[in-house]
Amino acid sequence: MKQLPPSIIDFHVHLFPDKLFDAIWQHFRELYDWQVLHPLYSRDCIAYLRKQGVCTIVYSNYAHKKGIADGLNHWNLKIIEEFDDIFCFAAYHPDDDHALEKAERFLNHPKVLGFKLQFLVQTFFPHDSRLFPLYEMIIEKNKRLLFHVGTGPTQSPFVGVQHFREVLERYPQLPVNVAHMGGFEYKAFFDLLDAHPNLYFDTAFSFLPKTDLMFSLGRDCLERWKDRILYGSDFPNLIYPRCEEIDCLLDLNLSDEFYQKVFFDNAAALIQSD
Repeated sequence: MKQLPPSIIDFHVHLFPDKLFDAIWQHFRELYDWQVLHPLYSRDCIAYLRKQGVCTIVYSNYAHKKGIADGLNHWNLKIIEEFDDIFCFAAYHPDDDHALEKAERFLNHPKVLGFKLQFLVQTFFPHDSRLFPLYEMIIEKNKRLLFHVGTGPTQSPFVGVQHFREVLERYPQLPVNVAHMGGFEYKAFFDLLDAHPNLYFDTAFSFLPKTDLMFSLGRDCLERWKDRILYGSDFPNLIYPRCEEIDCLLDLNLSDEFYQKVFFDNAAALIQSD
C-alpha cells in the first residue's frame, strides 16, 4: 500500500456552533437514517484531526435559511483567529439584508477563502441570478467558492451537472471547488475540467465501498487530473471510519506524485494564492 505524505491538508471539514451541529446530526438521522460516527463539537474536531496528522484544516458551514449567515460568520472569525492553520469557506444567503456588503467584509479576511453554497439544503439553484453579484465579487477578489452541487447523497431539483453547466456558461473562469467529486455524476463533472481551469474537486465521501467512482472515472482519469483534486474528509459528518476512505485511496496504488498533490500540494497552492 502507498504511504501518505508527511503533511496532510484536509480541504473539506465541517465546523458549526454546537446547537447547529446537534440539529444537523438529528436531520441526518431522520432523513437518511445516518448515525454520525464522530459527533464531536468544533474544538474537539480540530483536536482530533491534529492527532491524525492533519496540519491544515479548511472547513465550511452554510446558512440553511435567511438570517443566520451573519451570526455564523462572526463565529467563523473567532475560530480562524483562535487557531493557527485553519481556513474557512464562510456562509452566505442571498436573501439576507445587505448580504453582498457583509460578504465583502468577510472576504477581506485572509483566512476566509470564499463561501460555501449547499444547494441541496439551501434550495436555490446555482444559476439563480441573485448569486451573480457574489460570483463576480469572488472573481474580482481572487477568492473561491465551495459548491455542493452534485446529486449525492440524494437527488434534488436544485442540484446536478446541468445546473452547474449553466453557471459556467456565464462565468467560465469561476473559481469553484465541487464537493464530493461531483457525485454521483462523476464523469459528467470531470468532463468540465478541460474547459474550466479554475475548477477543482474534493474527495469527501467519494472513495467508499458503495460509490461507483472508480467505475465511472478509472485510474487514468485520476492520474490525468491529479493537479485538480483535493483531499477532503467531510469530518465529523462521517458514517464510515475516516481511515476507510484514505485506505481506499492508497489501495489504488496511484503514483507518489498523485498522493503528494492530492493530500498536500494542490491545497497549499490554493491557500497561498488567496
